Amino acid sequence: MTDAAAALDDGDRALCAAVAAWLDAHAALAAWGLALSVTAVVALIGFALPGIAVAAALLGVAGLGLAERVLALRLRFDAGLFSALAGGTLPSLAALDSTLARMALRPAAAGPRALPDRVRGTLRLLRAHRAAVVLQTVLALSAAAWVACADDGPDADSYPMTRGALTQWIPA
Repeated sequence: MTDAAAALDDGDRALCAAVAAWLDAHAALAAWGLALSVTAVVALIGFALPGIAVAAALLGVAGLGLAERVLALRLRFDAGLFSALAGGTLPSLAALDSTLARMALRPAAAGPRALPDRVRGTLRLLRAHRAAVVLQTVLALSAAAWVACADDGPDADSYPMTRGALTQWIPA
């Protein structure tokens, strides 16, 4: 259905329910992104890091975490909106637009958007969120690899998994 003023039909409600479920399923990804961000901030604040590369990678994880959190918030909000559209709490796209305009989250003068356009926009946000979390993960793994390989840094002996620390446990 493309008419924003008309009530949603069964196919539209099914699409809204599927999108809401898909967004709910991605909540674990958002939790992983948050865990990476918190871990990076704790490591930056509380530990002596073996080099600038590790610090830069952790700063990247934390910085991407800000973007990840904004995207996760938007996706959580969209999940609620699609769920409300699917359940009939919001009877039409026009009612949604009116509500968003009253909340100052959408310009009142903005034209109507068809449901497929809204779904595409939400899926675009979801892809951006996934990309942020993947980049966070790559940077966090890079930082962990640099820490594991650091054997000549100023605090190399304080890291139990460094090559220098491992040689005392592995027979030559």
